[in-house]
Amino acid sequence: MTTPSGAPAMHDGVPTVTLPCGLSVPRLGQGTWFLGEDASRRHDEVRALQAGLDAGLTLIDTAEMYGDGRSEELVAEAIAGRRDEVFLVSKVLPWNATRKGTKRSVEASLRRLRTDRLDLYLYHWRGHVPLAESVEALAALQEQGLIRAWGVSNLDPADLDELSALPGTSGPQGVQTDQVLYNLTRRGIEADLLPRLQSASIPVMAYSPVEQGRVLGHPVLAELAARHQATAAQIALAWVLRHDGVLAIPKSSSVQHTLENRDALEVELTSADLGDLDAAFPAPRHPVPLEML
Repeated sequence: MTTPSGAPAMHDGVPTVTLPCGLSVPRLGQGTWFLGEDASRRHDEVRALQAGLDAGLTLIDTAEMYGDGRSEELVAEAIAGRRDEVFLVSKVLPWNATRKGTKRSVEASLRRLRTDRLDLYLYHWRGHVPLAESVEALAALQEQGLIRAWGVSNLDPADLDELSALPGTSGPQGVQTDQVLYNLTRRGIEADLLPRLQSASIPVMAYSPVEQGRVLGHPVLAELAARHQATAAQIALAWVLRHDGVLAIPKSSSVQHTLENRDALEVELTSADLGDLDAAFPAPRHPVPLEML
C-alpha cells in the first residue's frame, strides 16, 4: 500500500500493508515460535516483545501449538496493559478446526492471551477436517466478535483453489493472508503462490524469514552486510520485504536482536545486491511443493 504521494504507508515509522478487510498492519512483526518454552529465558523474551512494541513492531504472531499454549501465555505477559496497541494473531491446529473444536480452541487461546478478541485467526495447516467446515467455523467466530478477521497458513495453490470455491472466502470478510515459509533458501512460492496472492491483493506473511538462523553464515550475506554496514540477518529480512504485499514475522528472544530486526527496515538493497543474492540463492525454475518447517 502507498499513500497518494507514492510513499509507503507508515505506522510509527514502520511500513504497513493493508489486508483485504481494510486493516493496516506492520510489514515487520514479531514471531513467537519456541518462545515461552524455557522458564529461565522468560524475562528476556518478554522484554524482547515489549521492545518490539516500543519500536513499532506491533503485529505479534503466536499459535495454540507453540509450547502447548505457553507462547500465548508469554505474549499475554508482554502485552499486559497494551492490548489495544497490538495486532494479535494466533492459529488453530488442523485437527481442532471443526465447528465446535475451533470455538473451543479460540476460547482457550483468548484465556491464555488474557484478551476478549483476536485481530486475526489462522487455520494453521491443512488437515483431515473438511475445509468447508473449518471456514464456516472461522466465519462464525467472526460473527460472534471473537476474531476480527481470519486467514490461512501453509496452504498451497491447490488448497487455495478449493478455498476460493467456497462461499464467503473472498473480499473483506474472507481470507486475509496465507502465512507460509519464505526466505532466501525457500523461494518456491515465487513460481506460483506469491503471484497468485499478489493478484488477489492478499498479503503473504513470511515465517522463518531467516531460516531459523541457518542461512546467516553464507559468505554472500556477509559481503552484503559489510557493504551496507548491517548484519546478515538484516540483509536476509530486507530481501524478504523487497516485495510489496509481503510481511515478515521473525522471532527474537532478546532486546538487541529485536531492535536489529527493526533496523532491517532501513536497509535498501540495490539491483546489484539483488543480483548477487539471486546468484547465491537461485529461485526454482518450476513450481515446487510448498515447503514447511
